[in-house]
Amino acid sequence: MEVRYCLSCGHQLEIRNIGGENRKACPSCSYVFWGNYSIGVGALILKDEKILLVRRSQNPGKGLWTNPGGYIEQHETIEKTIIREVVEETGITAKVNGIIAIGDMPREVHNVYLVFLMDYVEGDPKPDNVEVDGAGFFNLEEMDSMNVAELTRELARIAFEQPSHGLKYNPVKMVSLPTYGLYGIQSLV
Repeated sequence: MEVRYCLSCGHQLEIRNIGGENRKACPSCSYVFWGNYSIGVGALILKDEKILLVRRSQNPGKGLWTNPGGYIEQHETIEKTIIREVVEETGITAKVNGIIAIGDMPREVHNVYLVFLMDYVEGDPKPDNVEVDGAGFFNLEEMDSMNVAELTRELARIAFEQPSHGLKYNPVKMVSLPTYGLYGIQSLV
């Protein structure tokens, strides 16, 4: 969907060069449409040398086994998003250990994908029967005979290698930008 009207005052947007880019801006107020973005999250949860996978019951990816995940809500932290998505899709409680992969797909809706290594806390995998119709822990050998998405295969390989470094959330608030989170490279061991 193309944005044509100001989301603040409703006036028709015009094209202006702002910061060296042609952007849609409102001639009536200060609103600038900076773009259309989507932030997705994925979880890699290991337990007993197996990784948690779900089978998608909806498109995209219907019938494929993938790592659990979803999209952030407007007023939700990324960490809460991945914890919520895992519980919703599988009934598993897990906590964030760190970020071990970042995907970037610029297109009409610029998609950014953050993949978290998470520590299993409790629960038995149960699909929600809405977004996913299968859930369980599987080892690499079992995955060989399953219809696993290629990205998930690569992410599982990363998770099983037990990375010793990665991106980890730093909960210290930045003074100049108090609502921003900061990520930095730290040891995961």
